[in-house]
Amino acid sequence: MARLDNRTYYDDFAGWYERERHEPYHRMLDELEVGIVERYGAGRDVLEVRCGTGLVLEKVAQFARTASGIDLSAGMLAKAAARGLPVAQASATALPIASASVDVAYSFKVLAHIPDIKTALAEMARVVRPGGWVLAEFYNARSLRRLVKALKPASAVSEQTNDEAVYTRYDDAAAIRSYLPPELTWVTSRGIRVITPVAAAHKIPFVGTALRAVEDRLADLPLTRELGGFLVVCAQKKS
Repeated sequence: MARLDNRTYYDDFAGWYERERHEPYHRMLDELEVGIVERYGAGRDVLEVRCGTGLVLEKVAQFARTASGIDLSAGMLAKAAARGLPVAQASATALPIASASVDVAYSFKVLAHIPDIKTALAEMARVVRPGGWVLAEFYNARSLRRLVKALKPASAVSEQTNDEAVYTRYDDAAAIRSYLPPELTWVTSRGIRVITPVAAAHKIPFVGTALRAVEDRLADLPLTRELGGFLVVCAQKKS
């Protein structure tokens, strides 16, 4: 399948994006992501970079002082705006946000699809106030999820498109450190989907409940968190 630019891919994906987000596996991902934002963003000004349809941003708005988002896809943004969220169309590599204007900038499941990752991270750092936080999620090259993705067939994201139609990058910790601008210090991380073999495992009675409990436990443990299929880097901007 021919590769699409990010805007076209996500516009095409917008219609199907929420079809499975109510399933136990996707609820787990969302809740672990929202949880790390709440840790740093409760009562503060928060920006979601590439907010999609606003599923995570809507939850963040419940505990943040202010919560806004940007996305490249008009199709995704239409759904976020319908939720009453303050969103704007823009690229992650050119944020239409004033420097040092938010306390937390976060991005989930998007940075792996941005070729110019250093510029995207520099922009996130720019808009964060001194002492604030950048929460950046990467696709982990050293994870069970990466192995499964390499072996399984492509997943459909619309009637015309599958997930191999967009640029995707997998990174290890050393690569991620090389992307961070000098004003950011990697303080800690959260690993999401550390041991889940396939998403469908969370639908199995008892197995799914046990997997979720273990994933919650492993997400912040030093010995396991950097094995997460999704690795959330928590980096602080120098004061």
